[in-house]
Amino acid sequence: MKITLIGYGTMGKEVEAAALSRGHEIILIIDKDNADDLDKEIFKQSDVAIEFTTPETAFENIEKCINRGVPVVSGTTGWTDRLEEAQKLAVSEGGCLLYASNFSLGVNILFNLNRKLAEIMNEQEAYSVKLEEIHHARKKDAPSGTAKSLAEDIISKCKKYGAWSAAESASGGEIGIKSVREGDVPGTHRVEWKSDIDDIIIEHRAHNRRGFALGAVFAAEFIQNRQGVFTMKDLLGF
Repeated sequence: MKITLIGYGTMGKEVEAAALSRGHEIILIIDKDNADDLDKEIFKQSDVAIEFTTPETAFENIEKCINRGVPVVSGTTGWTDRLEEAQKLAVSEGGCLLYASNFSLGVNILFNLNRKLAEIMNEQEAYSVKLEEIHHARKKDAPSGTAKSLAEDIISKCKKYGAWSAAESASGGEIGIKSVREGDVPGTHRVEWKSDIDDIIIEHRAHNRRGFALGAVFAAEFIQNRQGVFTMKDLLGF
């Protein structure tokens, strides 16, 4: 595939390495100093774009990809109040968008386990849930997009909860999310169901960022030559 990378920070460089290792070609790299290159003819030659930027720029980048007929994979978090708008644009323009708050295959297995456990907990009144996410000190958004996805999946499957709160201790009917920013932690996410007699915990702990980058490349391979809106559940068959 011919790939355009949009965003060339830590994740962009990891995605580049993963893409090259799988035999793909990077034909264009877009960063904050050359954002106008998305308007150049070479961009339209891309088979897919992979976007890891900032909450402030993600929607505009995705919009340009769709309007120029380039399928786009996005992993930027903190902008999803406009995700539905982006998805509708992809459908109306015959484009293609795959968004994920986390591309790690392990995290997406965690998502699946989390949904199943939340369904079981519908009948277990003794248990209450809380979430914790830990990331490197440079991460700007909190809670993480992955933690929000975990909380929203619990809400969709477990009638005991109707909202989440960015606080370790939440009120009744809310899921508390504790966010920790320290060092160079790639990402840890923990879902803990507690009762008076025991705890049930599911956790994903990333050792590095390679898993996120490789998952994004898998997503790019999946959406090449497709139209519509997709998620990691489509890629993994969940």
